[in-house]
This record gives sequence, C-alpha cells and structure tokens, in this order.
Amino acid sequence: QVQLVESGGGLVQAGGSLRLSCVASGSIRSINTMAWYRQFPGKERELVASITDGGSRKYADFVKGRFTISRDNIKSTLYLQMNSLRPEDTAVYYCSADCAELNRRTTEWTVWRDWGQGTQVTVSS
Repeated sequence: QVQLVESGGGLVQAGGSLRLSCVASGSIRSINTMAWYRQFPGKERELVASITDGGSRKYADFVKGRFTISRDNIKSTLYLQMNSLRPEDTAVYYCSADCAELNRRTTEWTVWRDWGQGTQVTVSS
C-alpha cells in the first residue's frame, strides 16, 4: 500500500495560481505512474494530468498550457502547478499512484491504484 497526502488547495480568484502537492509514503518503490484527477459534485473523477516514473507527461485538453505536472522521486512528491485558473476548475483534486509489485516466489505481479484523500480547489469569478 502507498499512502498519499495532498495539500495546497484553497480559494483563489480567477486568473490566479495554486500549487498542489502530494507526498507518498509506504511502498513507494512500487510506484510507476502518478496522476492528478478532479471530481465535480455528482460526477466521476476525470484525469487532469499524469506523469510516468521516467518523466513522460500527459495532459487533459482542458488544462494544456495552464497546468504543469511534475514529480520529485527523491522527495516522493507529486506536484501540480495550476496557472490561469478558471471558475470551472473548481473541484476536489485527487492524487493517484499506479503501483506494481513482483512476488518473487510465484513470479506474479500485483498491480493496484492508491488514492489520496483529495484537496478542494475553489476558483471565484
């Protein structure tokens, strides 16, 4: 299991910036891709951005050019720099970690995804 703790959410005016952080602990060697998702009330979570352990990044179209995802593997921390925020960015933002571990006795891989508790981002107009 990997424990993920997000921080950095809050209230900001439209056009402003926030930086989200997500600190991982536990079985951090099992972590491959990390990502940020967001969720609107009554909706399913949607992918905002992801980054592999090698540093390859992907972004949802609605944040391209505004948000930047990064990770510090030494600090076991994932970041999301959010600029030019819009009221429609208001949501709960979640950090995720895709993990894999090899059972050396059975040579079987176990894969799973862990989630943080979420952090609220509110953008006022």
